[in-house]
Amino acid sequence: MPGLLRRLFSPRWQHSDSAVRREAAARLAFSSQREALEQLAQDPEPDVRLAALQRIEDPEHLLAMRSKGQGSRELDQHLCALLCGRIGNIDLARRQHMVGTIDDPELLEVVALQGDNQQLRLSALQHINEESLLIRQACDNSIAAIRHAAAKRITSEEGLKILAHSARRDRHVMRDARDRLNRLRADANAIQRAKEQRESLLNALEQHSKSTWEPLYAGRFRHLEREWNKLASLPDASQENRFQDACLRCRKVIQDHEAQEHALQSSQQQREQADQEREALVMVLEDSLQALYQGETLTDQDLASLRSQKQITASRWQSLSELHLANESLRQRYDTALKTYDQIHQAYQRLYEHTDALKAAIKEGNEDELTTLVIACDWPSGLPLDKRLARAVHYLHLERDLAQKEDDSETEQRIERFDAELVRLEKLLDDGSFKGASRLHQRLRHLSEHLPASAESQHARLKRLGARLAELRDWRGFVAKPKREQLCQAIETLKQNTQLSERDRDHRHRQLVKEWKALGDAAASREHSERFRTASDHIRATLEEWHEHQQQERLRNLKEREALCEQLEALLEQPAAQADPDALRLIRDQARDRWHRTSPVPRDQAESIGRRFGRIRHHLQALIDRRANEIAEAKRALIEEIQTLSQAGLSAEQRASRAKALQQRWRELGRAPKGEEQALWRQFRHLCDRIFADRDAKRDDKAQKTKERLDQMQALIDRLDAWQPTCSQDASFLDQALGEAQTLEPLPSGRRTEGMRKRWTGIVRARRERLERIGVAEKVNRWRQLTPLINAHLHADNAALSGQHHDDVEVPEGLDLSSALLRAHNQRNAARHHSPAESDVAERLTRLRVHLSLLAGGPVLHQEEPLRLAIQVERLNDNRGQVPERADELASVLCELLATGPVSSGLWQREVGELDRLLDSLTQLPPP
Repeated sequence: MPGLLRRLFSPRWQHSDSAVRREAAARLAFSSQREALEQLAQDPEPDVRLAALQRIEDPEHLLAMRSKGQGSRELDQHLCALLCGRIGNIDLARRQHMVGTIDDPELLEVVALQGDNQQLRLSALQHINEESLLIRQACDNSIAAIRHAAAKRITSEEGLKILAHSARRDRHVMRDARDRLNRLRADANAIQRAKEQRESLLNALEQHSKSTWEPLYAGRFRHLEREWNKLASLPDASQENRFQDACLRCRKVIQDHEAQEHALQSSQQQREQADQEREALVMVLEDSLQALYQGETLTDQDLASLRSQKQITASRWQSLSELHLANESLRQRYDTALKTYDQIHQAYQRLYEHTDALKAAIKEGNEDELTTLVIACDWPSGLPLDKRLARAVHYLHLERDLAQKEDDSETEQRIERFDAELVRLEKLLDDGSFKGASRLHQRLRHLSEHLPASAESQHARLKRLGARLAELRDWRGFVAKPKREQLCQAIETLKQNTQLSERDRDHRHRQLVKEWKALGDAAASREHSERFRTASDHIRATLEEWHEHQQQERLRNLKEREALCEQLEALLEQPAAQADPDALRLIRDQARDRWHRTSPVPRDQAESIGRRFGRIRHHLQALIDRRANEIAEAKRALIEEIQTLSQAGLSAEQRASRAKALQQRWRELGRAPKGEEQALWRQFRHLCDRIFADRDAKRDDKAQKTKERLDQMQALIDRLDAWQPTCSQDASFLDQALGEAQTLEPLPSGRRTEGMRKRWTGIVRARRERLERIGVAEKVNRWRQLTPLINAHLHADNAALSGQHHDDVEVPEGLDLSSALLRAHNQRNAARHHSPAESDVAERLTRLRVHLSLLAGGPVLHQEEPLRLAIQVERLNDNRGQVPERADELASVLCELLATGPVSSGLWQREVGELDRLLDSLTQLPPP
């Protein structure tokens, strides 16, 4: 009972019958019964849901329901109808606002396709982001602006492919998609070509970085670097890293070569400085010798000074000879100076040996003995006489009284020199130079014995200075005593120290011995001397084996140096005629390094082996210079050859090819002398650059002309693509375009040219087809102008077939017939007089209809298929295997149709409909 009551008194929209609920929903009001309508919108029955949703005309409420999960297919359909404006009276601004809040692409797609306003569709399109939906809008939307806006938002290559293939409704969209796809592919191809070009440059640069230096190395590196910088596209990170690494390796090769060249230049400068220093040493020694010859007399001091200068010069000369060999002229000058010095030194030694005998002979007045002694001294001619020898010579030639006067004069000069030496002794004492002062004091004491009695002041001054010297000796002893103690302790510590290496022990021992000897006899004691000597002897004993090893090593080094000299001498005795100066330079540098590694050598043989090696290096350098000069001459010949090549009447490519061959020959020659190599290379490279620049200019000019031809061809293609023929006389425009295209041939090979050829072929084929269809349509239109003539022939045919009197049909006035149609007209008039069988006429009409169907591309009956094949075979046979022009063939068929008769009205009515339909199909033109 409660269930029955509930069913009786419950609302009708809650009834169990779906039909009752649908009727109740149709009567509900949205303003007062919103909840009931919302519940009915979720009803299981689609009809009930649709009836309830149709009462809700607020799209915002529908969107809220949809967002709460109460959506359904009926709700989406009703919402789309409201937003599109098919139902309801919602203003456009409100609908556009609601479209902006929707994020469902399916709803947006429906609004964009079915909206009643263009702005509404554009608003929906702006919120569609899926490319597939945009492609559908660009292909199927009925508004062109929407199609164009959707097409512009498609950017992927796959999407553009689909759009170019599917957008047949809008040729603008299809063409734009095709152009954008071509540009996208062209950009991708350009990027790929740029990447391949960069990869090629990278491979070339990396290969170049692994090669050794040559004269063209830096130029090639700069060329590759410029080519890399010219590329418009940016490299990726890996390419940039590879480029930087290759550049660093190339720059390292260049820097290493520059460092080597700098080292060679520095070596040359050192050689020049050494030669200058040798020349200065020789000049000073020669000046000193010349000064001796130009002086009035020769003293012991002059000879001692000359001896010191000679020793310094010989030491420095030897040091310089170990580095660089002196040239022959300097060597001869130096040997001459040494020979002169040896003559003076030997003469002085002989004079020193005969000094006592000279004095005794002078005192005894033995002139014979004195003459013999003067001859025995063998004093060099031109050299001023020593005072002792001059005195003997003077004694031989002058009287004794003159000799006495000379002795007095000599005594005064001796006193003056003694005073000068006393001044020098006092200065040495003031400076604290004990050794020099001691030696000078002893010599002055010896000289004071020969002073006259009148030199009392000189004796007193010498005595005072002697007292100062004794005081300085005592002070040195006071200072030297603790120093000796320290040296004894240091050498005893060194004796007990076993941690030092033999080399360090020997160096330290030599240093302590040197310091001990420097003390001289200051504070000397037997105890200290024995301590120091004992420790020193023990250290020498422990180092004896090491010294022996060092001596053996010196001997080995000497043998290696001698072997090195022998190898170099053997090389210099028979040098190769085409010896590479770079290889000789390498041998020279390796020999110098090996010479330095084989050091030290025995001291007594160091000077001789050093001179030998210096001479060898001098001869080797002369060989290098000679070969380098020969290479320089060969490179000058190459420069003259490339100058002739630059003026030869050859093409730019041929000159560039020969220039490359000359560059290869240049690299194979080797290097000229350093300063000359760079100058020759600059001149040669300048000439090569001019040839290559000329070649590049020719290439650029050719590329520019090629680009201009391509641009002209592209413009011609665009112009022909935009042109649509309207009559058959427009074929002249197509022929003119074909002639213009022929003048632009040949086009360069490439993807762009291939694409242009395909597009050009397609456009020409389409325009030819359209012209052919236009020609066919014009033939059909002319045929239809013959309708009065055809009707007159049909009337005459009926009269002839019915046996009535008939006259020949005349051509109506104003109708201009061609010769072929005129012949067909006459044949039709003549056919009525022969009255052929109706079956033959029907067969001819059937054949002509099948022929027209073949021209129009229409279907034929199954039983007429053999006839169609026979007609096709006849067409090929009549035209020698080629398909004839459709317009000419149509004109022939129409002429034959006009000539066929007499035709009964029934037969004509049976065929005329199909004939008109086929002719109508022939007049239809293809879309532009």
